[in-house]
Amino acid sequence: MDMLLMTPGPTRVPERVLAAGAMPMIHHRTDAFCRMLGSVIERLRPLFGTSGDILPVHSTGRGAMEAAITNLCSPGDEVVVCCNGLFGEMWADIAEAFGVVTHRVSLDWGVAVDVVELENALLAHPNARAVLLAHSDTSTGALNDVEEVARIARHAGVLVMVDGVSSIGGAPFRFDEWGVDLAVAASQKCLMSSPGLAFVALNERAWDARSTARLPRSYFDFDAIRKSLARARPETPSTTPVHLVAQVNAALDEIEAEGFDQVCARHVEMARIARSGAASLGLSPQCPGLKHLSPTLTGLRAPDGVSPALIREQLKARGILVARGLRRYETTSFRIGHMGDIRPADVRRTLAALADVLARIIHEPGRVHE
Repeated sequence: MDMLLMTPGPTRVPERVLAAGAMPMIHHRTDAFCRMLGSVIERLRPLFGTSGDILPVHSTGRGAMEAAITNLCSPGDEVVVCCNGLFGEMWADIAEAFGVVTHRVSLDWGVAVDVVELENALLAHPNARAVLLAHSDTSTGALNDVEEVARIARHAGVLVMVDGVSSIGGAPFRFDEWGVDLAVAASQKCLMSSPGLAFVALNERAWDARSTARLPRSYFDFDAIRKSLARARPETPSTTPVHLVAQVNAALDEIEAEGFDQVCARHVEMARIARSGAASLGLSPQCPGLKHLSPTLTGLRAPDGVSPALIREQLKARGILVARGLRRYETTSFRIGHMGDIRPADVRRTLAALADVLARIIHEPGRVHE
């Protein structure tokens, strides 16, 4: 029996997308592949909500986040980072690794970005170059208000850079309308393809910042990627991961066939089913203080006295893989991903299995829960 991947990525890859990844090799400089690459870039624009540049980056989302720092920042630059989850903190860790001065705000993982704290940080650090945050943070299930953060950043005259890895393709993202300057997506989550390919959207403010940035970059040089894409036959500067592009191309066919509005509505419905079903089982949210929750992931607390590792182990024995809690939530929580090719029926199957697991763990005589 195939394992049902109810994780926040890599997610299940549809059969048609798998087949695209198994096609005979074509060369990355041929007309056929260049047409495919150009089509993928064009068809990603509605998912990002932009009419501007989208660059393929041959890496995971984390590599593209690093590329964003090296292309837009210089040594000693200052940035303000919203750290209300692991992936906000990842932005800060990457920036610090490259000698960028990082001012961390919103350190409480259990609540949304504190916009007052953000405004105060920008007033206290008038030389800040950018605000960095995650849109959907799968460590907590938060859906941060990118539009409001971007408004604050615009007022302060700084860039806004967004990790949209677990939201773009599964939730509305309005890059142009919100005034975002850079956003990152990746193949293995809502784009329901194999890991290893990322995409970065940039506007002209970001390109202006790129023109003065002095951090070293070579393989991840955005300007080189942009120039290669602008050729009569769109290319990337180095060898393109042909089969990953083919998978994303097929995944976009699937998204377009369903309709992107319907894709987003399906994710909202799956989140509703997951949360209402969990509540009916007596489970509490991992982060009850969050008012705005991601449609792509649900974090849940294990019942008192029950190990979340045991719950995950028992679900795995039933053919369902869910994710462990991260960092401070590892010993108390588990996470159910519902993104990409996952359907409401998969969420219901997971909840039914979870009900059985909880009944057996909690009521089995002599069971040691911890």
